[in-house]
Amino acid sequence: MLRMGVLVSGGGTNLQAIIDKLSTSQICNCDIAVVVSSKDGAFALERATRAGIQTAVVSKKDHEDDFDKVLIETLEAHKVDFVVLAGFMQILGAELIKRFENKIINVHPSLIPSFCGKGFYGLIPHEEVIKHGVKLTGATVHFVTEGADEGPIILQKAVEVRDDDTADVLQKRVMEMAEWEILPQAINLFCLGKLQVDGRRVKFL
Repeated sequence: MLRMGVLVSGGGTNLQAIIDKLSTSQICNCDIAVVVSSKDGAFALERATRAGIQTAVVSKKDHEDDFDKVLIETLEAHKVDFVVLAGFMQILGAELIKRFENKIINVHPSLIPSFCGKGFYGLIPHEEVIKHGVKLTGATVHFVTEGADEGPIILQKAVEVRDDDTADVLQKRVMEMAEWEILPQAINLFCLGKLQVDGRRVKFL
């Protein structure tokens, strides 16, 4: 049984999707060892507490010079085997990425390599999608490397962009139709040992 560490910063909707899929055995061979928030008071912490999951807060404000070190120590204290970024609004440092090489999974609200990278977070990818007149957007689950949103892609799912969409409406549709589906699917594949990283590609075993 693998132990998952989930990193969050906000409301925790992706965390809730993971909790729900675990409860119905759509994610197997793992449990959530700890939910770590980058800020105190994030509603994701409340979701974790309600589910009986241990929580911790490691903020950049309080650990400006040793953020990665404290984050690693927190994850290791809970004997975490792999890490999931579920709306985590901090860039991970090289030391943490190396410590969990090919064991950090992130979900991004666009079809990478479009509308991704440094600065593309929150509503911004959706605003850019609408601005560019894109007809299909979606979400991508990938392994984390030092380059922002440049890691090997695990799963993607497309979502239609409608003519009357606002960024808020599109964000909600992408979450509901893509993120909440493919993030748990990718976690399940990882935990069942069915993913193999081969350079920039992920192969299914």
